[in-house]
Amino acid sequence: MEGRYFKEYSHYLNRDMEFKMYGHDGILCLIVPCQDGRFYEWEDRKMFELMGDLIDQGRIQFVVVDTVDTETWSSHGRSDWRMAQQENWVNYVMNELIPSALAKAGQSQDASMMVMGASMGATHAVNFFLRFPDRFTKLLAMSGVYDMSAYIYDNNFDGNFYQNSPLAYLPNMDPNHPYIQKYNNNDARIVVGLGAWENETARDLRRMADLFYAKGIQIPTYFWGEDTPHDWPSWEKQIMTYLPEMV
Repeated sequence: MEGRYFKEYSHYLNRDMEFKMYGHDGILCLIVPCQDGRFYEWEDRKMFELMGDLIDQGRIQFVVVDTVDTETWSSHGRSDWRMAQQENWVNYVMNELIPSALAKAGQSQDASMMVMGASMGATHAVNFFLRFPDRFTKLLAMSGVYDMSAYIYDNNFDGNFYQNSPLAYLPNMDPNHPYIQKYNNNDARIVVGLGAWENETARDLRRMADLFYAKGIQIPTYFWGEDTPHDWPSWEKQIMTYLPEMV
C-alpha cells in the first residue's frame, strides 16, 4: 500500500521533516518507528497491507513520523543537548506535524487521535499518550522501554529527560492528578512478550503496571508468552489482536 508523501519545514528542528500518510477516513493514528527508524519503516515491513481491511473500511488512517533518535537516545553526546533536541522533536510532532496531518486528513484541529509504536516507537507512543491525554485518546504500545536512564551517560538527568522518560515522572504523579481520570476514560493497550530480547522491556512494563495499580490508573498491560520475542512477527500478531477492537 502506497501512502502520500510530504516534506515540510520544522521551525523546532530547523530542517525539512518527511512523513507519509495512509488511508481516507477514521481516527488518525500517529505511528512512531522503531529506534532510529524512518517514516517508511512500517511501509517497508508491509504493515499497512496487514491492516489493509481496517484502512479500506475507513476505520483508521495513519501518519508516520520521522524520528531524531540518532541525535537523542542513540547519541553518546552531551545529554543536555540530546534531551533538548528530544523535546524539540516532541514540539515538532505536537505543534507542526499533527496540525498539518489533521488538515490533510480532513479532520478538525481538536480531533482526538491514536498513537502506536513498537520497541522505542512504543516508548515514544506511551510518552505522548501520558503527556497529552486530550490529544491522544487511544494507544497501542508494544515492547517498549519506559525507564530511559540507561541512555544518559553523564549523570545529567535534567527536566527534558524527566518529561520524556515515563518511569521517571510516573512515580511522582499525584494519585489525584486530573490526567488520571483522562487516562481511565481513554482506550489503551500496552503489550510485551516474554521471549527473546524482551527482558528489559518486560521488566519496565511490570514496574509500570505496579505504578498504574498504585495510582488508580486503569490502563491494561498484557504479557504474552515465552514464544513471543522482541520482533516484527510478534508485533504483527499483537496489532491484529488488539487494533480491530479499538477502532
